[in-house]
Amino acid sequence: MPLLKIISLLLEYPDEDLWQNREELLAATEQAQPDLLAFVQRYLAAPVLDKQAEWCALFERGRATSLLLFEHVHAESRERGQAMVDLLNQYEAAGLQLSCRELPDYLPLYLEYLSRQDAAAAREGLQDIAPILALLGGRLKARDSEFSALFDALLAAAQSPLRSDALAGQVAGEARDDSPAAMDAVWEEEQVKFMGSHSVMDNPCGDAPAQHAPRGGHDVLPQYLDLSAGGAK
Repeated sequence: MPLLKIISLLLEYPDEDLWQNREELLAATEQAQPDLLAFVQRYLAAPVLDKQAEWCALFERGRATSLLLFEHVHAESRERGQAMVDLLNQYEAAGLQLSCRELPDYLPLYLEYLSRQDAAAAREGLQDIAPILALLGGRLKARDSEFSALFDALLAAAQSPLRSDALAGQVAGEARDDSPAAMDAVWEEEQVKFMGSHSVMDNPCGDAPAQHAPRGGHDVLPQYLDLSAGGAK
């Protein structure tokens, strides 16, 4: 599915290559999903530094909108490790090689993997994470972010009845975990580990803990999905 590759690129930390290949991306979007063309046009009309700052604010501050899929299912439980191994095995079977800095549950990477599968397998893979996509889309919509459109496009590609509005009631009752107070709490936990183990290149967002660094509990926690029960807990 070319659409999955496009959305994978749009959800990655913004890279100047996208702007340099603007016409190719616009043409591919118009062919794969015309409804997203206006989003991509606005995205590329903004300076890359502005989009990088927006990406950091949305996806690197707090856990609620983390692009690490298992953050919303397993949190810090032991099941997360086994789920990582299982996903790695799927990637290896498909010939997808990860760098040492990549976690297998990073959504853009998962979409890259699905984009290499046939249509039926890609659709099934999206259906597996549809509740997470709806939850993330709902949280982004609550923050007035146009990125929610990408998650609705993924849900439509999955042929899922869910949309970002579906979890509006659940999201409305959540406390924001990207406030200065919440981020200060996380920073206090991570400061020694973060300063000692990550460079600016590891975490381009600078003042927020990198998504690939495990985070401990703090006062504001997002809801986690129980996919086996079909709801959140």
